[in-house]
Amino acid sequence: MRRWFFRLNLLAVLLCLALVALGAYVRLSDAGLGCPDWPGCYGDLTVPQAPHALARAEARFGGVVEAGKAWKEMIHRYLAGVVGLLVLALAIIAASSREVPRRLTFATLAVLVAQIVFGALTVTWRVMPIIVTTHLLLGLTTLALLWWMWLRQSARPPGTPAPRGTARWALLGLGLLIGQIFLGGWTSTNYAALGCPDFPTCHGQWWPATDYAAAFRLWHGLGVDYEGGVLDSMARTTIHLTHRLGALAVTVVLGALALYLLWRAHGRARTLGLALLAALVLQLTIGISLIESGFPLWLADAHNVGAALLLLAVVAVNEVLWRTRLQPAPARTASRREPANAPSAAP
Repeated sequence: MRRWFFRLNLLAVLLCLALVALGAYVRLSDAGLGCPDWPGCYGDLTVPQAPHALARAEARFGGVVEAGKAWKEMIHRYLAGVVGLLVLALAIIAASSREVPRRLTFATLAVLVAQIVFGALTVTWRVMPIIVTTHLLLGLTTLALLWWMWLRQSARPPGTPAPRGTARWALLGLGLLIGQIFLGGWTSTNYAALGCPDFPTCHGQWWPATDYAAAFRLWHGLGVDYEGGVLDSMARTTIHLTHRLGALAVTVVLGALALYLLWRAHGRARTLGLALLAALVLQLTIGISLIESGFPLWLADAHNVGAALLLLAVVAVNEVLWRTRLQPAPARTASRREPANAPSAAP
């Protein structure tokens, strides 16, 4: 049973990573409302194709059926359904076995349920930025929990404890990365990627005019079609600029952590430090290239995948550092040599 759980867990991690990439592609290609209803598409489980089905769908929902966008959305939903079934299977196994991480499994299932709810709200609330951003965060949380679950089962003995203080440092880095992922999602869902079209300056300035009140207003009301964005250019510039500042903070903290692990750690912690540095450099390279190349769709999607890979690296670093920090200290067996002229204890 444990072996099946382990295999299904790894499959769920891989498919969830693919789902994150596909979800970003759907959003970035403006296909988030490719199907105006949920969970089906124009009242069916597939995209209508026959002439009578198209006529019925257009009469019922209004507008013209864009089959290309609709198929992108439905393929995303099909894959999400497969991931959901895998997580449900893991929960069923966990309910009947104590050899697997049960709490993590049930927590993942709970997050997935919330993810399904926000997936539905994404459509019914017309891609409202706070809903879509939360949907992204929940998707990456599901990925991180599945990954952590797999690490818990596959991890070797902790080995040599990591340098003092690095576990808390790694936890700080994880918190900053979560905040940066929110800023990235907020940038995307508010169509603020072009808020700063140049690099490293923004509109030729180091600090352009900003409007934080408008940029981070979370609620704009229901009944609004948010596709294309509703903010003015100054608010979008503010969001993009804040995302860059967040990237700087994450780079300093995670970059320093990775270099420190390469310098001071040993074994698995040192290897993960190298993986963390590689993921960080990859994400920075994609982000800068994205601006310099004019935001092509494929590179924007790669930026989302890069964020997911960086998250996986940070979770792995936290897992091994906290496990080594919490392991019992090794018993000391140092012996003291008695002086050669010490008096005998015998009478």
